[in-house]
Amino acid sequence: MGKHAPVSDWGTDFDHRDPRWIENPFPIWDELRVRCPVARSARFEDGAYFPSRYEDVCEIAYDSEHFSSRRVIVREKKVPLQSAPPITSDPPEHTPARKLLLPAFTPQAIARLEPRARAICRELLDRIGDRKEADAAVDYAQHIPVRLIAHMLGLPEDDGELFRKWIHLVLEVGISDESVILPTLQEMSVYFSAEINKRGDHRGDDLISFLLDARMSGQPLSEPHLIGTLRLLLIAGIDTTWSGIGASLWHLAAHADDRRRLLEEPALLPTAIEEFLRAYAPVTMAREVVKETTLGGCPFKEKGQVMLSFPAANRDPSKFAQADRVLIDRAENPHVAFGLGRHRCVGSNLARLEMTVAVDEWLRRFPNFALAPGMKVTWSEGTVRGPRRLPVTLS
Repeated sequence: MGKHAPVSDWGTDFDHRDPRWIENPFPIWDELRVRCPVARSARFEDGAYFPSRYEDVCEIAYDSEHFSSRRVIVREKKVPLQSAPPITSDPPEHTPARKLLLPAFTPQAIARLEPRARAICRELLDRIGDRKEADAAVDYAQHIPVRLIAHMLGLPEDDGELFRKWIHLVLEVGISDESVILPTLQEMSVYFSAEINKRGDHRGDDLISFLLDARMSGQPLSEPHLIGTLRLLLIAGIDTTWSGIGASLWHLAAHADDRRRLLEEPALLPTAIEEFLRAYAPVTMAREVVKETTLGGCPFKEKGQVMLSFPAANRDPSKFAQADRVLIDRAENPHVAFGLGRHRCVGSNLARLEMTVAVDEWLRRFPNFALAPGMKVTWSEGTVRGPRRLPVTLS
């Protein structure tokens, strides 16, 4: 990303591209909840807002009258609207677009993917082998969702590097450099058009074939709808989950007591995964203000961009006891890592499976690991947060 002037006041000039925010946003959010629960910034076209309280995030998420989902990423300069249904859809178009995806993401459908997920993890762990050091993000976490979503879509798993390039350009570089967005989306459209043409009249057991056979109001999906949904499934199915896996491994590398407890109590793993989702929720979505309103004492102006931070909501002490602590046995955990309302993540079952399997397989292979001394952990830049470099020692 390019260079930006450092933030001097988070309440009136926030910037999620600031290195301090990227490295450790939690103290910033804590400050904002007390001093200025809805921060503002003129660094983004038409202005941007950042609500930091659980109740405000919830209110915006359920309010489609004032806040539209047509823009899902806060960018320095807005780009022409790009359809990626159902995530960019508002009522009434949203419901049928989401409904047609649900059968492919039921708990039963996702459970059938567990053997493939474990095989991918074990292959990656075999590659690490007997090394004494590894990068748990680059060597492991960043491959798992790439290969599994490719498997689901019926795409070559060897195209993972191409998929990672697209994600980097769309979700990181494109926040500050809008010139990369349209060429990248066009490249993705050409790629998916070729995959659609490959299937012709011969369908396979994959999500592209599933969508080709899907019907809305009795009609096949239009090409823009189909390709927009495929772009969404690829992007949303990769960066979010590899960030969740990476953050979970980062926590266990940095907190030996929690790592040892999971080894002693493996049945606790699903509860721990929910806490990792709360504490290190990777996804911040966006909304666009389509009708002026006031929330948290702050006026929201039409056309403004809103950073709808589910991670900040998950750290609100008014909702979660000891919100700043990661408690892997937290019994009550109404986190919003997967969003709220009509736009709650359709792939939540898949993400949970991938995170649970990835952490389980890693701990089986490397029960003793820690952050590599003197090596820097780097975090992603943008609205999806997770470790991009995670050097660890293995024993």
